[in-house]
Amino acid sequence: MQTPMTEAQTQLMEDIFHGALEVTAAAPREAFLDDACAGEPDLRASVAQLLSSHLEAELFFSASSQAVAPAIEALQAFAGAQNFTLSAAATEAPIEDAQGQQIGPYLVLQKIGEGGCGVVYLAAQEQPVRRQVALKIIKLGMDTRTVIARFKAEQQVLALMEHPNIAHVLDAGATAAGRPYFVMELVRGLKLTDYCDQHRLEVRARLELFILVCHAVQHAHQKGIIHRDLKPSNILVAVHDGVAVPKVIDFGIAKATGGRLTDNTLFTAVDQFIGTPAYMSPEQAQTGGTDVDTRSDVYSLGVLLYELLTGRTPFDQQQLVGAGLDAMRRTLRETVPCPPSTVLLTRRHHGPPATAQPHPAGPKPAVLLVRGDLDWIVMKALEKDRSRRYGTVDALAQDVGRFLKHEAVLARPPGWVYRLRKMVQRNKVVCAAGAAVFLALAVGFGVSTWLFVSEREARMEQVRLRKEAENRQRLTQATVLLARDQFAEADELVHATPAAEASLEYASVYRTLGGWHAIHGRWQQAGERFAVLWHMNDTAEPTMDYLRHGPVLVSAGDTAAYDNFRRAAIARYANTTEPVQAERVVKVSLLAPADRQLIRSLQPLAAIASASLEQTEPDANVGLAAWRAFSLALMKFREADHAGAVAMCERSIGYGFTNDALSANRGVVLAMARFRLGQTDAARAELELCRNVIAAQRLASPNYYWYWFDWAFAAVLLEEAAAMIEK
Repeated sequence: MQTPMTEAQTQLMEDIFHGALEVTAAAPREAFLDDACAGEPDLRASVAQLLSSHLEAELFFSASSQAVAPAIEALQAFAGAQNFTLSAAATEAPIEDAQGQQIGPYLVLQKIGEGGCGVVYLAAQEQPVRRQVALKIIKLGMDTRTVIARFKAEQQVLALMEHPNIAHVLDAGATAAGRPYFVMELVRGLKLTDYCDQHRLEVRARLELFILVCHAVQHAHQKGIIHRDLKPSNILVAVHDGVAVPKVIDFGIAKATGGRLTDNTLFTAVDQFIGTPAYMSPEQAQTGGTDVDTRSDVYSLGVLLYELLTGRTPFDQQQLVGAGLDAMRRTLRETVPCPPSTVLLTRRHHGPPATAQPHPAGPKPAVLLVRGDLDWIVMKALEKDRSRRYGTVDALAQDVGRFLKHEAVLARPPGWVYRLRKMVQRNKVVCAAGAAVFLALAVGFGVSTWLFVSEREARMEQVRLRKEAENRQRLTQATVLLARDQFAEADELVHATPAAEASLEYASVYRTLGGWHAIHGRWQQAGERFAVLWHMNDTAEPTMDYLRHGPVLVSAGDTAAYDNFRRAAIARYANTTEPVQAERVVKVSLLAPADRQLIRSLQPLAAIASASLEQTEPDANVGLAAWRAFSLALMKFREADHAGAVAMCERSIGYGFTNDALSANRGVVLAMARFRLGQTDAARAELELCRNVIAAQRLASPNYYWYWFDWAFAAVLLEEAAAMIEK
C-alpha cells in the first residue's frame, strides 16, 4: 500500500503541478520538473501522472462538451488519492467558451487575442451607449475579489488618463463564473513590431513611433501608474488619416492583477512574474514585481527599442523560460546583451534571424546608423543597476530625439573604472594574477603620458566633466527622492541648480515639485517651479502644464504675470487645429476677467472647440465633452452672453459625466450667469452648494491631490462669484 503523503508533501506536489501548468512547451516543462523534483523520483512520477490526467481532460474539452464530466472525474479522482484539491483553473471550461455569451452589458462576439494573463474578445455594448469594445477575461485561478478590489481602487485614475497614445480603460467586473474581466477601448491595429516590419519602416520612422510610446508611458508615470508589461503586443499601431498612431494597452491591468494568482502556485506561479520574461527588468524578475519603480518600464522600453532596431530581443523568450527559474534570474541579473550594432553586423554575415524581417535599407547602412549613439542609448536603458539607467522615460525619449536632431546624446559608454570593476568581478583569479604586471606597466605608462598632457587642459576638462556629472547626478537624485516621496529634499536639491542650466530632463521633476507646492498652498514657490517649464521647447503634455500654471499665478495674486502668461499661451496656440489644445487654452485664459481684445483673440480657438463638440459621436468620451462644454460656457459668460452660458452649462450637465471638480467649476459659472440674469435666489443657492463641495473635496478627497489644479481653478472662480453675488 502506498504511504499517505504528509500535508507538506501534498502542498509541495500541488505547487509543482500548478507551476508546471504555466510552462506550455513540452521540453521546458520536462526541464522544470527535473529541477523542481531533483532527488525525488516518486514525487516527479506523481506530478507527471497528474499532468497526464490534466492533458486528458483538455482533450475531452476540445472533443465535445459531453466528455467534460468523465475527464474531470478522472482528474479529480487521482487528485483525491493524493489528498489535495485541484483549483478551478484545472477543472473549469476553457476561457474560449466565453464567445457568444452575455457578460454584464457586453455581448462577446469573437476572440481577437490571447496572452499570458487572459483572452481578449471583441464585444458589443448596447447600454448606456452603443459601441464595440475590447473585453479581456483574466485567466482562471486568480483571487477575483482581490483583483477587482485592487483594480477599482485605481480605475478612476486609469480611466481619466488623457493621452492620445493610451487606450482608455472603460469598465471592470467579474463573470457569473467568477472570472475577472476588464473593458478597454477597442484599438484596431497591428502590434508595433509587426507594423514596422510589414511597412518596412526605416530606422528614423521606427524611432519616431517609439518616442510617441515613451510620451504615453511618461504620462502614465505622472499619474502614478507603472505598466510593468510593456511589449510589442501591448502596443498597437492604427492608421488614422494616413498617420500611424501607436496605442499602449493594458495599462494598470498588470498592477491590478499583481496579487497572488492562486493560493497554491509554485513560488506564486514561478514567483508570479508580472510581465513577460524577455521584456522584464532584473529587479522585476528578482522580486516578482514587488519592488519596482518607473525605471522598470524604462528597461522594458529599452528592450522594445532593441527589438525595433535588430528584429530580436536581447534574450530569447523560449530560452529564458526553458532554462528554469534560477537560470532565468541569473541571466536577467548578470548577463550583458550584445549592443544592437553587433547583432546587425552578425546578421550581415549570417543572414537575418528567423523572427526578424530584413532591414529595408540593407544591413550595412543599419549597422552604421545604429553604431555609436543608438548603441549607447539602448545599453543605458538596459543597465542592470537601475540607478544607472535613465531616471525617467522622458529622459530616454529626449535622448532619442537628440539623436534624430543630430545633437549630442546624454548617454555615454560606462567609464573605464566601472568596466574594470565588472571585469574583476567576473575574472577574480585572472585579474589578481595580472594585477602586479598591470601596476608596473601603469606606473611607467602614467609617467610617460603625463609628459605629453598639458596640466591646464587637464584641469579645464576635469571642471567641465565635473559640472556635467553634477547636473546629471542632481537629476537622478531628485528623481529617486521623488519616487520615495521625499519632496522637500528633492526640492532643495533642484533649487540649488540655476534655472538656466535646466534641461528637458528636469521637466517631470519641476512639474511634480510645482504640484507639491500648490497642494500645500505655497503658490509663489509653485509658480517658480512651473515657470521653468516655459524655457523648455517641449514637454510630454504642454497644454496640461498651462492648466496647472494658470491657477497658480492667479492664486498667488500675480495679476501681471498671469496676464502675460495667458497672452503668451494664446500666441503659441493661435494656429492649432486640435480641439483639446484649443479648449484648454480658452479655459485657462479666462480664469480671470479679460478685456475685449483678448476675448476676440480667443474666438477662433473657441470655434474649434465648439465644432468638435457638435461632431461628437454617440460613443465618444463624454468626460471630454462635458469639460469642453464647461469651457465654452465660461467663454460665453466672459462675452456677457449670460443666457448662452446657462445653456452651455446645462448641456455639460446633460452628458451625464460625474466628476466633482467639473461640477464645482460649472456650478460657480452657472451661479454667476443666473445672477446676471436676475435669478438671485437660484444663484445664491448654487453658490452655497459649490462652496460646500469645494471645501469638502479640498480637505478630504484623494482625487484632490491628482487634480489639484481643477480645484484651484474652482476656488478662484468661487472667490469671483462670492464678490459678485454676496456684495
